[in-house]
Amino acid sequence: MKSIEVVAAIIQDGDRIFATQRGYGDFKDWWEFPGGKMEAGETPQDALIREIREELSAEIRVGKLLHTVEWDYPQFHLTMHCFMCTLVHDALHLNEHEAAKWLDLPSLHSVKWLPADEILLPMIEGELL
Repeated sequence: MKSIEVVAAIIQDGDRIFATQRGYGDFKDWWEFPGGKMEAGETPQDALIREIREELSAEIRVGKLLHTVEWDYPQFHLTMHCFMCTLVHDALHLNEHEAAKWLDLPSLHSVKWLPADEILLPMIEGELL
């Protein structure tokens, strides 16, 4: 089975977390934490800063590693390094996603998360409490 290594930003603003909706592929319309594939020679933190610039035209501060998810999708095995992050500036622009929203604790489960992202929710709830 093919393996893919990616990074994801759990962008926090106070008691809210930023979520993005996929606009393409098998999981179109599902929700995820923004990020993407690591390139050769990149640290996970460097890859995350680059991906968020590309996807959201935003600058982030990468904080602690929350969790590394290992997940088997039908077509590939995913290794996803998930970091708590904050925005340097409030400006965000959707360059690749069809929608985005800030979710607080009561609304965290209100969207249809990708399976690998959904398993992070209890850990994120612990961060928001």
